[in-house]
Amino acid sequence: MSAKRTLHEGWTVTGDPEAPVAVDAIPAAVPGEVVADLLAAGLVGDPYVDEAERDLAWVGRNDWTYRTAFDYETGDWDGIDLVFDGLDTVARVSLNGTVVGETANMHRRYRFDVRSLLREGPNELEVHFTAPYAYAEAQRDRLGNRPNAYPEPGNFIRKAACNFGWDWGPNLAGAGIWRPVRLECWKTARIAEVVPRVSLEDGIGVVDLAVSLATAGDADIEVVCEVAGVTETVRLAAGVATANVRVAVPDPELWRPHDRGERKLYGVKVTAAGDTWEHRIGFRTVELDTEPDDDGRPYDLKVNGETVWIKGVNWIPDEALFSRVDPARVERRLRQAVAAGINYIRVWGGGVYESEDFYRICDELGLLVGQDFLFACAAYPEEEPFWSEVEAEARDNLARLAPHPSLVTWTGNNENLWGWHDWDWQGDLGERTWGAGYYHDLLPKLVAEVDGTRPYWPGSPYSGVRELHPNEQAHGSVHIWDVWNDRDYAHYRDWKPRFVAEFGYQAPPTWATVRRMVSDEPLEAASPAMLWHQKAANGQDKLQRGLDAHLPPVRDFDDWLYFTQVNQARAVRLGVEYFRSLQPYCSGAIVWQLNDCWPVTSWAAIDGEERLKPLWYALRDVFAERMVTFQPDGDGLNMVVVNDSAEAWTGVIGFWKCNAEGRIIGRALVQMEIDPRDTAVLELEPGAIPKDGEFLLTGREDFPRATWFTKEDKDMDWPTARFTTEVAAVEGGVQVTVHAESVLRDLCLFADRVDPDALVDKALVTLVPGEQVTFTVRSEAIAASAELQRALTAKPVLRAVND
Repeated sequence: MSAKRTLHEGWTVTGDPEAPVAVDAIPAAVPGEVVADLLAAGLVGDPYVDEAERDLAWVGRNDWTYRTAFDYETGDWDGIDLVFDGLDTVARVSLNGTVVGETANMHRRYRFDVRSLLREGPNELEVHFTAPYAYAEAQRDRLGNRPNAYPEPGNFIRKAACNFGWDWGPNLAGAGIWRPVRLECWKTARIAEVVPRVSLEDGIGVVDLAVSLATAGDADIEVVCEVAGVTETVRLAAGVATANVRVAVPDPELWRPHDRGERKLYGVKVTAAGDTWEHRIGFRTVELDTEPDDDGRPYDLKVNGETVWIKGVNWIPDEALFSRVDPARVERRLRQAVAAGINYIRVWGGGVYESEDFYRICDELGLLVGQDFLFACAAYPEEEPFWSEVEAEARDNLARLAPHPSLVTWTGNNENLWGWHDWDWQGDLGERTWGAGYYHDLLPKLVAEVDGTRPYWPGSPYSGVRELHPNEQAHGSVHIWDVWNDRDYAHYRDWKPRFVAEFGYQAPPTWATVRRMVSDEPLEAASPAMLWHQKAANGQDKLQRGLDAHLPPVRDFDDWLYFTQVNQARAVRLGVEYFRSLQPYCSGAIVWQLNDCWPVTSWAAIDGEERLKPLWYALRDVFAERMVTFQPDGDGLNMVVVNDSAEAWTGVIGFWKCNAEGRIIGRALVQMEIDPRDTAVLELEPGAIPKDGEFLLTGREDFPRATWFTKEDKDMDWPTARFTTEVAAVEGGVQVTVHAESVLRDLCLFADRVDPDALVDKALVTLVPGEQVTFTVRSEAIAASAELQRALTAKPVLRAVND
């Protein structure tokens, strides 16, 4: 028998008396964090607006004390535990004046036996947090400094690295009880842990359940395990607290990625002495094929024996203030990923192991998840207390996440192996530890021991053996950042990678989000708050380099916003199309990044206010099951047709050759027959290749339009955009139909300029004269207003590159 009671009410938080802002027992949210509490109390400004983040630097350099009181009624329990699912980070927990435990890891769960300390009636619970900077800097001074990509001590504390700021995120390194807290009472026995190891053997679904109990007394305990209606029971003699139970399910339906079929989930239930553990699992196999071949070393992910071309995105925490991320928000974000054709989410190593809701929703939606262990862009000490903390953290999360079929890989770190090779670490480190023992020894051992069903890869990037450079493009996984940092995005084609785990290109957020994050007047690309919300080194210069290479001169902020967003979408589109054209040699591309944690200029496709940037629409095109792309081949040009569907693609593909005015000067029809999950390459005849100043585009087919331009927009002799529009009401919004009278290059309708909550169904549409496109805008406000509807058809809402 067991009972659980959350302890989320009545909390206050108090700060240091000498802190810049006096904080004395203000209301505190649990789960939550101190920055959100200060904001709710009106003691600080919104850190997401203008430069207010700057004024919160003191928060992470001060101690904080959370307190609450709760009533307790004595019961006949053998065990009473105080359970914290997350404490951020260095905490001392006291109950009724007695210290029950101390913590130093944000990424673990904690359980304290408090049966002897509870008293009838009121009880006082206190959690005192040491300033994260004070702890981390003390550890750094004790162990000696280690290199870090950022001038912060985040590698000396087991706290989300991005709390200390990143090249897309704010520094809000505070403290708090960031995940639920509760009392758990139990009689006779409590189920301490269940790790289901799921496999398939000759068509039979096998679940090996490793069950651990906490027990009291000398009674035998019956453990009952049920999976999909099949039940197995074991009886544990007094004093025995572990059981390994195998449940075999005949002929189970498989769990598959959303682009490969249905996603069957089965319930698992374990009971012992009246306590119950329940979860859902999926039957599927996963393999990572990295066996060397004639070309190097692949990185091929196979699910249920079938290689899956990875259409991926990198995931960062969806909010800088983590407690604001509720299940509904997680589901919105992940459904946006599925709607864009994404089949894989990489949970990046500078954030957190995500919530149970995150992985549950990925299970339900059929999104594959690659999980980094939480090390990023820095050298990490292996001395105590860190070695033990990392081991406990890894064991905890390997067990917690084991049931989820969506989770398919574990990776040791983000860019730390690369950093040791290329970022001038070795001279600074000398003989000091830097994390290699984690990535090559401890973590693979724990993955095999605790999980045993999922592949492990030491780092991202990594080439498969320690003797090779970790970012060797013919081997394993690579990160491609020379393009954003130093070169034009056309140089993605200089690479020939086996698997791309990171690459991306920046742009500012949507107009409505820009207006939320800055109040600068006049609003300019280099106005003070806009620059504060650009965290990347020389980020504005890199954006300008891209504009200078491709687009007409910028006349005003509206141009700059639109052109930079178009350039971001084009850069990533070019990269993904090229990488897909290399399949099966290249087996996947993971774009940096899907989401933002606050309003900022960044690499994200969905900005920090949850609005879709043009990049999201480009991802939907390039991750489509069926795709056509034109790719240069020496002096020639190929049309590459990619069929990632389960059906053969048989039919005719038409494409046109046009002059700069959009007049069709040549047509071609190509009969294609492509097997499922296959690619075909057609070398274009010389007469089909456009001459200088001309372009190609596919016709109005049932796949995203492919284009090829012989000059950049800044050099093309485009006519000024001419078009007519019609607006018609539909349920929940309006439709805007644009009739092209000239070429319209990358036409977009930015409805958020009219209604910040409006959603448009498409973007980045290129038309030739005589064609039309209909944008559907979901907005009750616009549907109800003729004035707002008229605003949709004028600049800066409706834009083309050549307007």
